[in-house]
Amino acid sequence: MGSGSSARPSPADLAAAQDQTIPDVIGPGLRVLFCGINPGLWSGATGYHFARPGNRFWPALHRSGFTPRLLRPDEQHELLGLGLGITNVAARTTAKAEQLTADELRAGGRALVDRVERYQPRVLAVLGIGAYRTAFGRPRTTVGPQPEGIGATALWVLPNPSGLNAHYTLDALASEFRALREVVEPG
Repeated sequence: MGSGSSARPSPADLAAAQDQTIPDVIGPGLRVLFCGINPGLWSGATGYHFARPGNRFWPALHRSGFTPRLLRPDEQHELLGLGLGITNVAARTTAKAEQLTADELRAGGRALVDRVERYQPRVLAVLGIGAYRTAFGRPRTTVGPQPEGIGATALWVLPNPSGLNAHYTLDALASEFRALREVVEPG
């Protein structure tokens, strides 16, 4: 796939993207490291996080005030200049997060702890309560700040921005993102 945002993966591109990985958008000194469950097939085919049309990550990020304008997935590296990054609990691309095993999520949680200890973002924001519960063995977790952290990094759980998560409207999702932004950008 090319680097333009208008390139739409073909069915063959999507099929070939199964079980691929894409690079994290990560670096030292991040205010927030957003952590998806795992990349979807659109992300695997394009190389960009939250790339599937209908995914509400980018609109929620903008509406919450984290970004000055609505970024496209192919502009994901602009996040680093804003002190933001993206990673995933599990690296393997799938059509649906439910295709991941509990063992994969737990192993991904351990690898995520290592990544957080290496990069030390101020906050790790996990996007998906079910994945967080499984990956970290916290079955009663709710959305919002978590009592435990990883070293000096605070933990926050946000709803999954996938268009498949009908429990949250875009406005409700942006409100949850905004609550986090107000903690990392007080005043």
